[in-house]
Amino acid sequence: MIGGGNITEITYFILLGFSDFPRVIAVLFAVFLVIYILTLTCNLSLIILIGIDSHLHTPMYFFLSNLSFMDICYVTATVPKLLYDFFREQKIISYVDCVIQNFVFSTMGLSESCLMTAMAYDRYAAICNPLLYSSIMSPALCGRMVLGSYLAGLSGSISYLCFLSKFQFCGSNVINHFFCDMPQLLVLSCTDTFSAQLFTALSTMIFGILNVSIIMISYVYIGISILKITSVKGRSKAFTTCASHLTAVSLFYTSGIFVYLSSSSGGSSTFDRFASVFYTVMIPMLNPLIYSLRNKDIKDALKRLQKMRACR
Repeated sequence: MIGGGNITEITYFILLGFSDFPRVIAVLFAVFLVIYILTLTCNLSLIILIGIDSHLHTPMYFFLSNLSFMDICYVTATVPKLLYDFFREQKIISYVDCVIQNFVFSTMGLSESCLMTAMAYDRYAAICNPLLYSSIMSPALCGRMVLGSYLAGLSGSISYLCFLSKFQFCGSNVINHFFCDMPQLLVLSCTDTFSAQLFTALSTMIFGILNVSIIMISYVYIGISILKITSVKGRSKAFTTCASHLTAVSLFYTSGIFVYLSSSSGGSSTFDRFASVFYTVMIPMLNPLIYSLRNKDIKDALKRLQKMRACR
């Protein structure tokens, strides 16, 4: 901390993490380590498989490979620091590192929200306009949608960064959480945070409510189209192509809304911290499993890969 008159400016924060559970620290470390390794392995494997198998060079899997990349960045923003801090007595993070962590985390989270919407549009085009699907979901459009997702997330995070640069932290520097998230920083700031809270509410509407609304509208049209399919097999196939995305969307938005809107205390209670684990750590691990376990295309791609290896 730097002293200046009667004000002490904070230059670092203390992340409490899960230090209030000293008896199970080793267990928690092992659990988070396994989850992180699984997350990296599953998402990287999916990216590589989609990249090397030409049968998976379709819009849906192009979006899915980018989702996996976002999840890798998303979880890497928080978990390595958490693992490093488990056995440290002083769990310190500098102000700069805290801002960088928040920036990367928010960029990937907001980008993923937009990508989920792009994936919903892809399913809408595939189910509602199957004959025109190839022309609608052209490589150029898919590229622009993915780039737009990244740029939207980046613009939102840069806006957060502008607010953070104006915050002054001159009181407590203890964050009762395992990473630097905006709600905790708002609570600790000793300057007026009204404009930041207003922007946070606005961005929640844009990246949350607006995206969810678009996804819901897309699935209303998808549902109507599926009901018009006469064969049971056709309905089942159409529903299967959407089930994974619906599951991922439900988990992502439900957990996010719960974590950020259920607590008025900045999300710093023990329950909120464990709820945040699902939102920040579990979902990046679950996404590749959700899209792969019952996916015939992925299973066929794995069989082709095994045959290629056997031929060598």
